[in-house]
Amino acid sequence: MTSVLDRVPLERVGEQARDVHLGATLLRLVTGLFLLIGWVIWGVFFALRWGYAAVKIGFQDAEKRFGSHGASG
Repeated sequence: MTSVLDRVPLERVGEQARDVHLGATLLRLVTGLFLLIGWVIWGVFFALRWGYAAVKIGFQDAEKRFGSHGASG
């Protein structure tokens, strides 16, 4: 029986590992991180705007229904 390590093409793995450029890889990782942070910030900003608009519309509809004095008046 052959072991798993005997079937692994170590020379090919080593060649491809040497082809990896550390600077370009790190640049891509940092760029991806900033992109992810931007998406999260935009999502939070959009949710806050949407929530603000929903509350504003709710207050406007309640004011039309009950007037400016609220339900007690």
